[in-house]
Amino acid sequence: MAEADGFAPRESLSSPTYGSEVRLRLADGRLRVELLASAWGMPRRHRRPPAVRLAEGEWLRWQINYRFVGMSGGAWLYRLDTLNLAHGAVPPDTFLGEPPRFIDERAQIW
Repeated sequence: MAEADGFAPRESLSSPTYGSEVRLRLADGRLRVELLASAWGMPRRHRRPPAVRLAEGEWLRWQINYRFVGMSGGAWLYRLDTLNLAHGAVPPDTFLGEPPRFIDERAQIW
């Protein structure tokens, strides 16, 4: 979901410019979730959390932030990525509550 379109739910797989990527793999009934940090963002993360395995009905929130140097003029861009991901069917208001699993990779980026 994105603020620009009123947070309307949508499904897509893409790799935006400077994007983080998500690897998903189903094994033994669990969904393996791994967030791959953008190679272009600062600060560099040399130690990262391991992949998370979700059982059916479980969900997680994974947050990571970046600072990028702009292409023209060197202006800095800041970004916070929030991944809310559930394995299987969950109630419509699931992501409005506190996550049972939260991975916080936010860093000071000034």
